Amino acid sequence: MKEVLKKSGWADILVSVAFAIIGIFMIVKTDLALKVMSYILGGIFIVMGIIKGVDYFLSKGKYDFYNYDLIYGIIAIIIGIVTICCSSLIESTFRIMISIWIIYSGLVRLSLSFKLRTAQISMWNVSLILSIIMIIGGVYMLFQNGALVLTIGIIMLVYSIIDLIESAIFVKNVDKLL
Repeated sequence: MKEVLKKSGWADILVSVAFAIIGIFMIVKTDLALKVMSYILGGIFIVMGIIKGVDYFLSKGKYDFYNYDLIYGIIAIIIGIVTICCSSLIESTFRIMISIWIIYSGLVRLSLSFKLRTAQISMWNVSLILSIIMIIGGVYMLFQNGALVLTIGIIMLVYSIIDLIESAIFVKNVDKLL
């Protein structure tokens, strides 16, 4: 169990580092970040659409009655094109998804801080404060309709730093939690 928890903690650290890199990129290259995200996401949808279309034609004659791959493929291609062309929509969607993730992560960390307190680990109050900051940052991002990519990048960077600290506290104290 201890090894599973440590691996989970290290996975959280890797996710935090990825968030930090994305956040820094969004801060440094704001306009480019939005275009890159739109192109990547749109490209993924288009490729998935093409794959579904090819699957449809390769399986023609098999399971035709329940085969909707061509429809899924066309819809995915349309979504991909819209995603590439409508980067402001992507910014809003991305902001909401990241906000929900930060709030969720903050709530998980809040729960962890109380477990640290129960285990009489002295850093529980730091964990509590950081988790509250994460939740507030996530809620701010969620309801800030005009949040620029720069703001999202800064919040992602702050989140990743807080999450790195939280994960390090968890990994360091996993033995005491069991």
